Amino acid sequence: MVYDWFNRSSVPNGEDATSPPTPEVGEAAAEATDQTASEATEEDPLEWARQAYARLKAQKAQAQAAQDTPKQERAAEPDSSPDPDPPVAPPSPPPAPSAPLSLLEQAAAQRQERLQDLESRASRVEEPAPVPPVRTAQTSETVQDSQEPQLGDFDDTFTWSAEVLAAQGRQVDQVSLEEIDWLGRLRRGLEKTRQGFVTSLLETLGDDPLTPEVVDDLEALLLRADAGVQATDQVMEALRRRLNEEVVDPGEGIRFLKEQLRGLLEQPIQASGVELLAPERGRLNIWLMVGVNGVGKTTTLGKLANLAVRSGYSALVAAADTFRAAAVQQVAVWAERSDVPVISNPSANADPAAVVFDAIGAARSKGVDLLLVDTAGRLQTKHNLMEELQKIRRIVDRLAPEARVESLLVLDASQGQNGLKQAMAFAKAADLTGVVITKLDGTARGGVALAVASEAGLPIRFIGAGEGIRDLRPFNSFEFVEALLAGR
Repeated sequence: MVYDWFNRSSVPNGEDATSPPTPEVGEAAAEATDQTASEATEEDPLEWARQAYARLKAQKAQAQAAQDTPKQERAAEPDSSPDPDPPVAPPSPPPAPSAPLSLLEQAAAQRQERLQDLESRASRVEEPAPVPPVRTAQTSETVQDSQEPQLGDFDDTFTWSAEVLAAQGRQVDQVSLEEIDWLGRLRRGLEKTRQGFVTSLLETLGDDPLTPEVVDDLEALLLRADAGVQATDQVMEALRRRLNEEVVDPGEGIRFLKEQLRGLLEQPIQASGVELLAPERGRLNIWLMVGVNGVGKTTTLGKLANLAVRSGYSALVAAADTFRAAAVQQVAVWAERSDVPVISNPSANADPAAVVFDAIGAARSKGVDLLLVDTAGRLQTKHNLMEELQKIRRIVDRLAPEARVESLLVLDASQGQNGLKQAMAFAKAADLTGVVITKLDGTARGGVALAVASEAGLPIRFIGAGEGIRDLRPFNSFEFVEALLAGR
């Protein structure tokens, strides 16, 4: 089974990812009907999570049995190879002469016997066992990242992840291990933001109904999380209106806060007309990765290539960052981990536009679904570098007018409000169509996503919550807010 992350569905290997999903389930898990699952969700979310876990466990057992069957069949097959011929005995030595040997002849005979004995011993010495290759740290990480997500214990992380999926209307038979694994990663990745924000939020709310003073404290919390002035003002204005209409207890206040945060994040997504950014099959898709130095553009490109391949799409990478030392080699390493070809020009001071030119030709000849273009990092204040970015975009538009082009800005979440300034500047020069927010796991400023959505008006398309190759996934506002306020 291939899980198409761009369409959030499971697809059998070899089938088009756009076809309707046909999940395979075990007999034990099939006993839980959709009606029973729906009733369990309404009455007992924990029971619903148990059913989802049992279903995934049955799928795992079925997949393991399917893998073991060919091995057992091969082991049971009789060995049809002919028996080896018995070794031919060496000819017996000629009979010893009856006449007595001289001292020299006796010495020669003894040497011959010792020589034959040494040769006999040498033929019995076994071949030395081959020395296994030493696994470097990079090799170990690659192997670990390439493993499929594993079904862990039925713990708090699983139950929370299952409840998030159930709240979005999923049935038990629609729960995927890929999604469970990612939600756990997202929850862990937002731990630093959550620790500072949620802990203070709980202390502020207390157990009594909300008051104007509590709302003022909540405003300060959002600003400290780098949610931005505009986003904070919108949320606080809506909350104050609600307070004027009725008494709001802490639980209702949390639910209302989640609704407001989701609404802010969804506004630019709805305005774009594209709910979930995905390559369009039967058409060349070109995604340009832009941003300042050090935000993780090349790493993000490598993770997107892996995501595309895991989702059943063909991909090609254009190494158009010809300025930074070893940038081409870094792209090649990431692409190799996903078995994605790279178009590059190793010569010094190569023209990035020329690399893009060659990559578009290669993408057409290979018929790939997605061409990912890595660009050099540049500060938004350097007008000459921004003009170079515009030149690359003109090359793309001229050579591939039929292509669907996306210009994605990669932002480091730890930069906070400075990242918002970058988004505003790049939006004018690079015709941005979306944002990728990285390094959410290393900062307490995860609220910058709200500032980017509300003030820059740019839809967030992907988020990264870790350093692993599977720690980047399409953005979902509901899951992001639930992970941000997990436990409330």
